[in-house]
Amino acid sequence: MNRKRLLCAAGIVLLLISSAVLLGKDSISFLKWWALVLLLGLGFFPLTAGLFRGFSDRGYLFAKALGIGVTGYVFWAAVCTGLVPFRALFGWSAAVVCIVPVWGRAVLKKLRKQETNAGIDWGLILLEEFLFLLFFLMWTYFSGFRPEANGTEKFMDYGFMASMMRSDTLPSADIWYSKGKLNYYYGGQYLAVYLTKLSFTRVQETYHLMRALVASFTFVLPFAIVYRLLWDVMRKSLRSFRRLVPVLGGLLAGAAAAFGGNMHYIWYGKLRPLLAGIFGWEPVDYWFPNSTRYIGYNPDVPDKTIHEFPSYSFVLGDLHAHMVNLFLVLTLLGVLYAFLTVVRKQKTRAHFSAAELPGMLLNPYIIISGWLLGVYQWTNYWDFVIYYVVCLGFILYGSLYKRECRIRAVLLSLAVWAAELLLIAFTAALPFTLSFETMVSGVGIARNHSMLHQLLMLWGLPAAICAVFWVYLILRSARKRKSILRCAEGEERPGAVRYFFMRSELSDMVILILSLCAFGLIAIPELVYVRDIYENGYARSNTMFKLTYQAFVMFGISMGYILVRLLALKRSAGLKTFAGIGLICLLGTCCYTVTAVNSWFGNVLEPSGYQGLDATAFLDRVYPADAPAIRALEKDANAHPEYGTNPVIIEADGDSYSNYCRVSAMTGLPTVFGWYVHEWLWRGDPGDLNQKSAEITEFYTTGDMQAKREFLEKYRVRYIFIGSCEREKYGSALDESNLRALGNVIYDGDSVVIRVET
Repeated sequence: MNRKRLLCAAGIVLLLISSAVLLGKDSISFLKWWALVLLLGLGFFPLTAGLFRGFSDRGYLFAKALGIGVTGYVFWAAVCTGLVPFRALFGWSAAVVCIVPVWGRAVLKKLRKQETNAGIDWGLILLEEFLFLLFFLMWTYFSGFRPEANGTEKFMDYGFMASMMRSDTLPSADIWYSKGKLNYYYGGQYLAVYLTKLSFTRVQETYHLMRALVASFTFVLPFAIVYRLLWDVMRKSLRSFRRLVPVLGGLLAGAAAAFGGNMHYIWYGKLRPLLAGIFGWEPVDYWFPNSTRYIGYNPDVPDKTIHEFPSYSFVLGDLHAHMVNLFLVLTLLGVLYAFLTVVRKQKTRAHFSAAELPGMLLNPYIIISGWLLGVYQWTNYWDFVIYYVVCLGFILYGSLYKRECRIRAVLLSLAVWAAELLLIAFTAALPFTLSFETMVSGVGIARNHSMLHQLLMLWGLPAAICAVFWVYLILRSARKRKSILRCAEGEERPGAVRYFFMRSELSDMVILILSLCAFGLIAIPELVYVRDIYENGYARSNTMFKLTYQAFVMFGISMGYILVRLLALKRSAGLKTFAGIGLICLLGTCCYTVTAVNSWFGNVLEPSGYQGLDATAFLDRVYPADAPAIRALEKDANAHPEYGTNPVIIEADGDSYSNYCRVSAMTGLPTVFGWYVHEWLWRGDPGDLNQKSAEITEFYTTGDMQAKREFLEKYRVRYIFIGSCEREKYGSALDESNLRALGNVIYDGDSVVIRVET
């Protein structure tokens, strides 16, 4: 074993030991998850070794992501169609069913000597595993300093997981609408529950483990992509220490995607407070969410928007769709890059032939890309739309190269693959879409627009870096073409556009496509927006949020590649100087995560502040009167399987983001009606919701026993909860004595739990 392998292996062992020291009893759940993801990754390594056969690591990290995604999808589809119940035994069976053919095919190819392990860089694989484990452990440790699933949308995210943990079927019951199933993109939370069931761990801890897992993937997958991009473009010039250049580029890309902020943090968080003392400016307090709430808030105008990015999500702790899906969209980018590496190695064919159709339709990269797009409809529908366009961008370039820029042949190739992607995507999404009701009501023309200085503050850095790189590529191509023309008098001269697409380095073209897509995502909310319930004052908010979130990731990958690419040039002091300034700014934005972690988690360098990973432990502190009653209710429901997996409870309903509906959120048991705005978004019928809210109020306050019993029968309520929120909302009108008479009191303290007998 060479020195690099030995150091990485020693680092992995050290991190495993450190997990026991830092996490204490939580290290058992942590190690189970790490081992499970490792096992699933190894199970799919023969598949990625074929897909990424030109890569030194053979797609090792992408095997982990595909291992989770493919096995989880197969199990989910089987549960949704009623073939198996949602239980751990059948989950493991689904994993085995997926992995055995992958390894069986690999063994057969090995026996036939069609495949060897030659060329695999095991040192790189160990380095990637070290990085994966390092950031998985780091974010898990941070989570333990503020583990409560309380505040923002944590009630919803944790409640989804708790509901699925209780259920044998999918989609599971809606925790805040007892007569319905989940009508949201629950795929990310499902995958968290899937890993929870397979690892025989508790959802109380794995809520945070999934957060940490995605955060780790968000660093290591860009690392793997940019490492290979730089290796491909610089492999002829890499000597001795310069072999570290791809590693440094990968690290920078991972940092930009997983830790980066924007220049708002540099100005308002660092420079302006410093200059305020010098020039006597009015001081401005910086709070880390400010960098995600700038357009519409500073200055305050009636056009509120959101422009979040991954590191903010990782710190805040919501396990929401846009965040959980990151590891799958990064996997798609890796697959698309691998697709282009294969296309560039094939012979060009200027004309399209029908005889090519079977090979085109069976292209494994297109099939996997289409499947991933289908999964996005279930994990985060916005990503389906975004990355379908990204796929078309990659396919368009592949077709331009393959067809030697012959427009007719290019368009035919593009049309075939575009149609195939949609067909596979919609087919893969059927178990979800057959029961899903869309929340979108159309597309509107943007009447409000961001101020130029605000756009520059948020996106000026990546825009400048990418724009300079585009100019560099165009001028470089023009110089090379001019040089060739001088040496090829009398021969057919290639056009400038054709030469650019046919002769440019593949790595450069990949970054060109990504950065162009990112710019498009920034521009779209300035033109149009997707209409939903947030029209009044927040029309562009959701559209800008979801589109620019992915633009941030694409820009992070692009900047990591571009800056190192320019700094490694042998000449051009001007470009190197520009890249150096860009590098300083980018690393400065990465300090955002340090500020956010200190603000949200406190002093993470002091291990005594670690509270553990139990997401429900906060109940005793925040809801001391309710905590024992909530646990008693959950225990009683678990002790009576005859009531079903999801017996209905009744608790006071309330506004979204409030303390109301804490019982349903923490137990996963459905209540009659919960957070108003969320259900309005999911159901789209405020009249029905208003009626349910009025019925709940009448149930808790009326003295009419017959009306109470009719309510219980109508909604099949099994448990009545009377606690702090109910007493606060209904006050003296609360008809507690008659409520107690409706069943058996199973907990009687500061809060009351009543089991309704039928």
